[in-house]
Amino acid sequence: MQLAGRLHEAAAAYQIRLASTPNDPRTLSNYGGLLNASSRFDDAYIVLTRSIALDPTQPDAWSNLGNTLLHLARYDDAIAAYRNCLQRNPAHALALSNLGLLLDHRGAHELAQKFHQVAIQLSPDNVHTRTNYAISLLAQGDYVAGFREYEWRWTTHSSRSYGMTVPQWKGEDFPGRTLMIHTEGGFGDMIQFSRFIPLAAQRGGHVIVRARKELLTLLRQSFPEQQFFSEDDVVPPHDLQCPVLSLPFALSTTLATIPGAGGFLHADAQKTSFWHQMFHQDDAANGARPDPLRVGLVWAGAPHPEIQAAELADRRRSTDLATFAPLARTDANILFYSLQIGEKSWQARTPPTGMHLVDHTPLLHDFSDTAALVNALDLVIAVDTSTAHVAAGLGKPVWMLSRYDQCWRWLSGRTDSPWYDSLRIYQQAVPLDWSDPIRHIVADLQVLAAPHRRPPA
Repeated sequence: MQLAGRLHEAAAAYQIRLASTPNDPRTLSNYGGLLNASSRFDDAYIVLTRSIALDPTQPDAWSNLGNTLLHLARYDDAIAAYRNCLQRNPAHALALSNLGLLLDHRGAHELAQKFHQVAIQLSPDNVHTRTNYAISLLAQGDYVAGFREYEWRWTTHSSRSYGMTVPQWKGEDFPGRTLMIHTEGGFGDMIQFSRFIPLAAQRGGHVIVRARKELLTLLRQSFPEQQFFSEDDVVPPHDLQCPVLSLPFALSTTLATIPGAGGFLHADAQKTSFWHQMFHQDDAANGARPDPLRVGLVWAGAPHPEIQAAELADRRRSTDLATFAPLARTDANILFYSLQIGEKSWQARTPPTGMHLVDHTPLLHDFSDTAALVNALDLVIAVDTSTAHVAAGLGKPVWMLSRYDQCWRWLSGRTDSPWYDSLRIYQQAVPLDWSDPIRHIVADLQVLAAPHRRPPA
């Protein structure tokens, strides 16, 4: 049941078994692994430490505990757990791979890849270990090897096949044929990788792009030569298909050949003009002096409960509006705009003390509306979410708060990005702690806002 993904049934079975044999260390270890799969890490820690106390010789229990501690961001303790596992079973491929993943979280990619490579030698067809290795290569900037290895993601049951029956395009010329490029991942992924669509179109006959309806208007106005259709529409006939995240692999992309870093999206001029007109009303309603610095804010991403890895990453990348409170503690003439959509958008109704926050998000119906508002602003400060991609794709200045174990696409040890010239990265120095990024953003905001300084009272 657990291997088949039927976690609730498996949990019930373990609980029945433990009711009769509460001190069976192997059952406790397996149950702890299931709790990890259910994202119940505090409960898993209790169960797994009990299992190990009963029998400390179990490699799997130590590996499961390492996974628990990794998700709890207790990295030093996780390393000790993985070490205990490998001392008992040096060929434990999963522990080797996850130890590599932990080292990647810390930016130690060269060392991490040694563990990934051993794990792959032991288990060459394991999608989990191959994908971990791919992410490590990508985070280090080895895009040719990394995107090639990343193709392993399509062999796992957790990756949607989209019902594709035609061959995947691998970069070959395709004159006289039709290539369908289709969505993969979230809105931000589609936005970021849409820049490759014109390059793919240069190699063949006809390109069609399947995207979520919320993106269609923005994509059509940004790439008017391409044909886009909604995921709700009937799929037109086509000869080849390619997930949008596989385009860099097909095009043999390197750090030096990433296109569109200066901007590749285009906001609607009429909609942008509407926002400039709205700003005059905002100034009067909020007591702003003429020519305030207009800053858009995004403090949370979208949860993806159907995909555990995405859901856990969202927890680490997202925060609350209260985290941004220090941004209001300047004496500058700044007017903030909420760009927050979704579950945490309600927080805009009660902004931190001293923050003048305008919320026009009820007027945003799709990404073209968001792009127009962003295009009229001076700056966007956001966590790592789709709006950051929209703003940077427009070439607008974006200051992005990035989690400690930041996404591979932002590379390690950099505050800039080869993907977006206008992006500045503020990465956590301590896991789950936004104080350091916010402190640096406040200092930089004071410099940027200096021309908008309020006169002394």
